[in-house]
Amino acid sequence: MNLSERRQHRQHPDSVGHEPTRAAYERDYSRLIHSPTFRRLQGKSQVFGAGTGDYYRTRLTHSLEVAQIAREAARGLLRAYPEVGIESTDHPGLVINSEVVECAAISHDFGHPPFGHKGEEVLSGILERLIQDKITQNIQHLNPLSPEADTIRREIRRKYEHFEGNAHNFRLIMFLEKRENIDGLNLTDAVLLGTNKYPFSGIVNHKGMYLHEWSYISEIRTQWGIPEGKKTLEAQLMDLCDDIAYSSHDLEDGIKAGKIEVHEHFMRDPHILQLIVEKVQTLDDAFWQGWNDERIRAKAEEVLTAFLTVWQMKFPLCDHDHSRTRREVKAYWVSLFVGSLGVIEEGNWKKVTFVKEDKEDVDMLRTVSILKSFAWVTMIRDLRVQRLQKRSAWMIQRLWDAFVDPATSKSIIPGDWLRRFDRDQRLNQPIWTWEHMVIDYIAGMTDAYAEKIYNELYGMKVGSIYDLD
Repeated sequence: MNLSERRQHRQHPDSVGHEPTRAAYERDYSRLIHSPTFRRLQGKSQVFGAGTGDYYRTRLTHSLEVAQIAREAARGLLRAYPEVGIESTDHPGLVINSEVVECAAISHDFGHPPFGHKGEEVLSGILERLIQDKITQNIQHLNPLSPEADTIRREIRRKYEHFEGNAHNFRLIMFLEKRENIDGLNLTDAVLLGTNKYPFSGIVNHKGMYLHEWSYISEIRTQWGIPEGKKTLEAQLMDLCDDIAYSSHDLEDGIKAGKIEVHEHFMRDPHILQLIVEKVQTLDDAFWQGWNDERIRAKAEEVLTAFLTVWQMKFPLCDHDHSRTRREVKAYWVSLFVGSLGVIEEGNWKKVTFVKEDKEDVDMLRTVSILKSFAWVTMIRDLRVQRLQKRSAWMIQRLWDAFVDPATSKSIIPGDWLRRFDRDQRLNQPIWTWEHMVIDYIAGMTDAYAEKIYNELYGMKVGSIYDLD
């Protein structure tokens, strides 16, 4: 099997229908774009709640913007670094293909549950409490430090696993989505690995994958000879382009919403700077290691001053029009970041990162991190957003309460989910527990659908019984 064939390999034999001449990655792109999961992204929050306004980004528009940035960045890197073209390398993981990166960017947020990161946090907490309760019930008669108790803990964790948006991403594209007689979209190995930001089992790393999907992904990684913990160049590029979009597009939304004011008093507000410092301290990025409060604050002041300077430069050029200035400032930062991307050696592997004078530009990584943190503290921590998140957490918890008992909830869960669950349970090694099936069901909801089901179960306002689920 040559390099292209290895990258275009699929887990299951592919049915190409009436278009056998379409290229492999074109088929992947079509399957992703036409999937119900992709359409549901239009109803999932980015920062502000989906449906908040026509202007603000949803998960759908964010994903499309990341895909555009990633495609153009990939083409630029191929021009600057021809050695990462498929003709110039003998390793399938050290290739950059713009179509693969675009597909990975389209699907990178498939796994986000309703209500943004708050939904992910609540579902993760629900499952973790369930696991702790199961462990307590099963080891209460044992010495908690005994080998037998440790074995029980491991078995329960393997059985119930965890919830995490990136893991759920692969649950969707490799199991929950449907194609003819197989589960999942049956994407090429290159696109699967290009989407895999966290190449670990969830047993090893909380951001890692569920065991069912990891079994195949880890098999590909072994066949390709990818070092442990390393990502393909395409996955690295997609991940960086996601950060670029966050650090520029979310700020544009925040300015439009009036949550961010571009003037000296706001951009140099000591309270906001302190919130940025506190946010950065929660990050585990290597480029912040060893930085104390004072150094982080100085960097934050530098970046926000640069943002203000760019705004003041663009404002008169945009005829003092705030709308035009927002867009031009966003475009400035995206162009700056994408133009700084490069490929460097990293031990026995390669790394896509910001590059200056043939070395990693760590300062640029910190700049992106500060802008992301600035967006976070000015919008996610906004009073109205926090109220929405509080309400969202309450709704997700109550949905879980309604569905978790199989004896009482089978009559209120859609029949196709129940049939899927029954089919799974007949396998020698079932993928689901009832509880994780419920988590997957809730995670697939849009914001509006979750609220609709909540209202049908607990609210005063109920839609028509003829509404389709």
